[in-house]
Amino acid sequence: MACADARLNCTVPQSVVDAAMEADPASAAAEYMAEFRTDVETFVSRDVVEAAVVAGRHELPRAERVRYHAFVDPSGGSSDSMTLAIAHMQGTRAILDLIRERRAPFSPDDVVKEFSDTLKAYGIGGVHGDRFAAEWPRERFRVHEIEYRVSDKVKSDLYRDLLPLLNSNRVEVLDHPRLLAQLCGLERRTARGGRDSIDHVPGGHDDVANAAAGAIVTAARLAAQAADEVKFVMPFIASRGDVYRLPGGLTPRPSWLRG
Repeated sequence: MACADARLNCTVPQSVVDAAMEADPASAAAEYMAEFRTDVETFVSRDVVEAAVVAGRHELPRAERVRYHAFVDPSGGSSDSMTLAIAHMQGTRAILDLIRERRAPFSPDDVVKEFSDTLKAYGIGGVHGDRFAAEWPRERFRVHEIEYRVSDKVKSDLYRDLLPLLNSNRVEVLDHPRLLAQLCGLERRTARGGRDSIDHVPGGHDDVANAAAGAIVTAARLAAQAADEVKFVMPFIASRGDVYRLPGGLTPRPSWLRG
């Protein structure tokens, strides 16, 4: 049996090492050849996450004239947690208002009802989430008059979009130990094709972090879209004398916007 001096485990057949090196060179080099991995790095520093935490803030109640956005990380109830997060925008800052986590084991139907009641309490009629279990989340939330909207972003994309908000100090998150731990435990991995993926460490969890990232990124994205729409409409509004009421006050409105 061949055994290089650098090998950590010389009892492993060379054929196994060769196969592992072919499938994932970086992982195999770390496991069998005593080499540090260069394809894995910490996603975000603890200092950056802690700077976003508002000490002592565990949840914010609903406020008037605030548009809230929600994201859910569904679970079948046998192993992973099912989580919900709600966020809103305040100027250019994203504010995380609420986190709910129900750890397994639990009844998915009971948790969907509980989360639906929470969403209604914040005036939310729809929640974003991933493509978990095909139609199941849509059907169960629909029973409670909540629209389940499939996110157009996968988990890695949500984390990637969250990072610049954190780095630019444009996020306020709750004082939630599990959220802090899960965000700081995320890893960025580079695949053989060069594409990055962001996920929890093997054997870890990111259910709370996923819901929080989803709510924050969704709130920021929809706010940016609304601002772009206003920028598009304003030149037409300015050339008319009609009055159009926007959230910021009375604004001239073109006749083609009436109805």
